[in-house]
Order: sequence, then structure tokens, then C-alpha cells
Amino acid sequence: MTTDAPPPPPPGDTVPAPAQPSTETFVQVQQSEEFGQLRHAHRSFAFPLTVAFVTWYLLYVLLSNYAGGFMGTKVIGHINVALVFGLAQFATTFLIAWLYSRHAAAKLDPLAESIKSRMEADA
Repeated sequence: MTTDAPPPPPPGDTVPAPAQPSTETFVQVQQSEEFGQLRHAHRSFAFPLTVAFVTWYLLYVLLSNYAGGFMGTKVIGHINVALVFGLAQFATTFLIAWLYSRHAAAKLDPLAESIKSRMEADA
């Protein structure tokens, strides 16, 4: 049976652990403009989409509870508005995950990598 794991290092050959930044470095980075940009880029995406999704979900729940006639309206065959809205919840979840993945790759990851590189260099 073969594995993809690399062979263990020879005895006495140790791999040095990456240097750990000091507490002061973490505080400096947290107060830096670059970290503020990272936080802003994350929050400006995550908060509005979270509010929009929770509102959309609560609309679905409220309509299910208080607008039974509307939610029971047949769309096609035995498929009603409630089922369409319920399936749309899943579609919305996957859409948001996909959008966040693109946003993170384009905006968050480069900033985070820059901060990480700088912290590792300072350690």
C-alpha cells in the first residue's frame, strides 16, 4: 500500500518551526491601516449579506405562518409558492457562499497574505 505522505526526516535532522511573532507585533498589526482595510473589506461584504439573508429567511418564515393562502398557491402541478421559497433558501445559501469565496480570493486573501508575510518577516 502506498501513501502520498513524505518520508520522515532522518534521525537528528530537525525541521525548524516557523518563528512566532511577539505580542507587540500582533498589537502593531492590529492597529495598522492594512489590517483596518482587511477588516473593512470583510465587514462591508459579510454584514450586508448577513442582514439580507436573515431578512429573506424571516420573510419566508413569516409568510409560512401568516400567509398560508399565498404560500399554498400552486405554481406548477403540486409545486406551491412555499416549496419554491424553501428551495430558494438553499439556492441563496449556495450563492452567498460562492460570492464570498470569490470576494475572499480577490480582496481578503491578498491582504491577509501581505499581513502574514510581514509578521513572519518581523518575527
